[in-house]
Amino acid sequence: MLREALRRRVRIVAGGDGRAPVQYLQPAGDPGLFGPDSQTWRVHADFPSMMVGGIGALMLQALHPLALAGVWDHSSFRQDLRGRLARTARFIAETSYGGTATAEQALARVRAIHAQVRGRHPDGREYRADDPRLLYWVHLSETWSFLHAHRVFVDPGMPPARSDLYFDEMARIPIALGCVEQGLPNARIARSEAQAAEDLLAYREELKFSERSRFVLDLLRHMPAADAPGGLQQLFVQAALHELPSWAYPMMQLPAPSPLRREALRASIRLLAQPLRWALKDGVAAHARRRMGRA
Repeated sequence: MLREALRRRVRIVAGGDGRAPVQYLQPAGDPGLFGPDSQTWRVHADFPSMMVGGIGALMLQALHPLALAGVWDHSSFRQDLRGRLARTARFIAETSYGGTATAEQALARVRAIHAQVRGRHPDGREYRADDPRLLYWVHLSETWSFLHAHRVFVDPGMPPARSDLYFDEMARIPIALGCVEQGLPNARIARSEAQAAEDLLAYREELKFSERSRFVLDLLRHMPAADAPGGLQQLFVQAALHELPSWAYPMMQLPAPSPLRREALRASIRLLAQPLRWALKDGVAAHARRRMGRA
């Protein structure tokens, strides 16, 4: 009973969109894009760290004027932020843990959407969602944020070889979405943590904390708490805000978080993660492993 109550809260906070659950690994034995021994399965399996990383990625993505313009002009996120979060979470779940057909359908769906998302920013610059440079910015901010949160909240001792393998595995997602490497900062998609950090810095000249960026940040910070009275959602938002790269704070006109405040939030998330992980111990990764005969 308690476990189901926690699961319901997780579904609410994650922005459940009412669609049918993902049919993971159909047919049985299909490893999908990554498989049970991958770092992607390991990193994406933890709900608390993925929430913190995912929200942090949205904050970073909102700093790129053209990436934000596509969402601003072609998305209902201002009226339905929770639905937007749910669709993103579903895409990650389908491509991480779904069978090959499920993953390929998710990628094809996103490619079709991107092909229609194009327009002109108020400053006159044209944008299109399938622009390799914008695709890569979205991918880079997500993978860096997911890996950082995983290291902070799950595996502080994660060796460099495993973190590099995560970036190497995840490189197939932007490639499958049509990202052509020649136009990227280093003419290649990051396949190591060091290159990911370097590529993030390479985008800084393109980033700007605009009124639109501020709107997204305020929307996240003041999103109505569907999980009242627990405040679970806002705890994730605050933790994400305190785990951004150090260069983001002056750009976003925010004071750098104090070490004491950051550690207090980390301790809160770690404490909260224990019952959530217990409630979700039969979640996506565990279900997928059973389908693969690895339980």
